Amino acid sequence: MTGVSEGEESVTLGLLKNKMAEFAKERDWERYHSPRNLLLALVGEVGELSEIFQWKGEVPKGLPDWKEEEKQHLGEELSDVLLYLVRLSDMCGIDLGKAALRKVELNALKYPINLCKCNNNNGSETL
Repeated sequence: MTGVSEGEESVTLGLLKNKMAEFAKERDWERYHSPRNLLLALVGEVGELSEIFQWKGEVPKGLPDWKEEEKQHLGEELSDVLLYLVRLSDMCGIDLGKAALRKVELNALKYPINLCKCNNNNGSETL
């Protein structure tokens, strides 16, 4: 199983789904990849991701004060969460990309721009 090098094909949810399926099949792990097991593994990875931020307080965008090793570790934990989520959606028969786009559309209807933007002239919200 090879990775995608920088400058090569773009990374898509479909590519990740196929890579995860291949990875599990090569190791005979498919029998362990039930939706429940994958969800529990995902929750564990979210916990590991949370630990990274646990004692840092608010962190500015771009993580300017973080060491490169910390950013790399964060990337690994974010990747674990993404990969389990992609695998879980695959095992549930959910097209994650389409579901996410639909959710964005539903959120746009639920939270229309004119009801969410603050009026910058006087600082009051328009709700």
